Amino acid sequence: MNDPYRILNVRRDASAAEIKSAYRRLAKELHPDRNPGDRRAEQRFREATQAYELLGDPEKRAAYDRGLIDGDGKPRGGFGFGFGGAGADPRARSGFETIFEKAFGGGFARAGGSQGGGAGPSDLNSAFEELLKGRQSRSGAGTGRALRGADVRHRLEVDFMTAARGGRERVLIRNGRQLEVDVPAGTSDGQVLRLRGQGNASPGGGPAGDALIEIAVRPHPHFERRGHDIHLELPVSLPEALLGGKVKVPTIDGAVRIAIAPGANSGQTLRLRGKGIAFADGTRGDQLVRLVVMLPGPGEQAALGALRRVAEEHPYEVRREVETA
Repeated sequence: MNDPYRILNVRRDASAAEIKSAYRRLAKELHPDRNPGDRRAEQRFREATQAYELLGDPEKRAAYDRGLIDGDGKPRGGFGFGFGGAGADPRARSGFETIFEKAFGGGFARAGGSQGGGAGPSDLNSAFEELLKGRQSRSGAGTGRALRGADVRHRLEVDFMTAARGGRERVLIRNGRQLEVDVPAGTSDGQVLRLRGQGNASPGGGPAGDALIEIAVRPHPHFERRGHDIHLELPVSLPEALLGGKVKVPTIDGAVRIAIAPGANSGQTLRLRGKGIAFADGTRGDQLVRLVVMLPGPGEQAALGALRRVAEEHPYEVRREVETA
């Protein structure tokens, strides 16, 4: 029988954050995209995802800890359902005594068995089914509806521009179905998109679970996201830095031209307002452009010769603040 704590390698008293961190580490290590053709890694990936589906849900985790469901999330059947038997968790009885007292006249809940020719295993199974049907789903608390289906989780890699500008991606989820995922503009790395009703069907006729799609954003070769701002290093030539001028700058919306003032230096940063990542209200961050002055290389002899002549004819001193030892 699968033990989700063992699969995720966490303690039984691990916090929700520790469980999530353990799952993300395993999912990254075992993801089929990183282990093509490795059936063992694929199996472990499925087991880790199933374990997180159980332990990541407080209600299911509590049911598992009390012995009500097994590591696959299925009800424990048979006589006793883990109550009162050898090795059973005594806490499992305390929260459910009233329903057994109602079904069996109070004898079973106190003594752990039938009294006076009372209930047998079939009666207990019926009582347990009644108990499960009475549990409230998170989406319908207090309504008495059947449990909702299990959520399914998947990791979807998207490129930087799709996450920044928005787009549509296809994802194959664990139950074999392919879904269209609308990636909103401004989606961040690690963000989870919820597709309602796209998870597993409910075994009791209740609502289906959701598909939880965790987004992994691939880095861009030039853009770097920091919060809702985008940072970019822009190479400029020595004449452009000395004399100023207009240069073309890439943005997530396409190239724009910006003016560089004469005498620009490496490290100087220009701000393009509204060219960053979108906020939820539709406003956007900025793009910060850091200038990097590129000097002529050894192969550019004509440029180097001109610089030598300028240096000889128009020498100037640089003010240095650095003190020598």
